[in-house]
Amino acid sequence: MSANVAEIEAKIRSLSLEDKTDLLRMLIAELDGPADGDVEQAWLAEAQHRHRDVLEGKVKPVPGERVFENLRARLKR
Repeated sequence: MSANVAEIEAKIRSLSLEDKTDLLRMLIAELDGPADGDVEQAWLAEAQHRHRDVLEGKVKPVPGERVFENLRARLKR
């Protein structure tokens, strides 16, 4: 690790939790690159489609607690 990185790390450790969170979000956004508007539109369309399916009775919603119970059970296998 370079001296610059070690110095930056020391400064980061002295930040408040809120400042660390903001910094982390900023760095992740920078690494991810610019947002793709088409992806956001696609997710919105998918959410609307799923909502419509629930309202029309095509699918039955599963309570969140049950979803997480099922996931935990699968992970234990």
